[in-house]
Amino acid sequence: MYVDNDPLVLVYARALLTGSREGACSYVDADLRDTGTILEQAARILDFTMPMAVLLLAILHLIPDADSPAAIVTRLAKRLAPGSYAAISHMTADFAPDEVTAAADAYNALAPIPVTARTHTEVTALFGSLPLVAPGVVPISEWRPNAPVQPAQPADLYAGLARVAARGA
Repeated sequence: MYVDNDPLVLVYARALLTGSREGACSYVDADLRDTGTILEQAARILDFTMPMAVLLLAILHLIPDADSPAAIVTRLAKRLAPGSYAAISHMTADFAPDEVTAAADAYNALAPIPVTARTHTEVTALFGSLPLVAPGVVPISEWRPNAPVQPAQPADLYAGLARVAARGA
């Protein structure tokens, strides 16, 4: 299940996310802030009693603090079955403050949807009370440091993964 509200992206979604004999595949035309619509439409395809993953990759930095990105994560995670996962990657200025801030400012001056670079503490807080999977929230290039190829320098992204615990745990 893919969620987006960009008209051009949805043209491709209609063409490509059609499902097959091997499995269902679909999309939801919604803004990430509209978690009610997302969950309602996703329930037509997904079995929320089974573990699954919500991948919030390079999207939450497009949600301003005023729209409470942590609350979005909480609302989505509340619907997930125990054993599910929530993954987040998020832009940060922690590694190159001047460069990332300048790039974000230039982007925000032109784009209708601004970006918000967040600190390690702020990205970690997006997971709320969800228990993090080791190594926690780290630079994306360090999330699995034993990967065969390491970039010369880290990307300006943090990544983290949390597992939905059993209810009441």
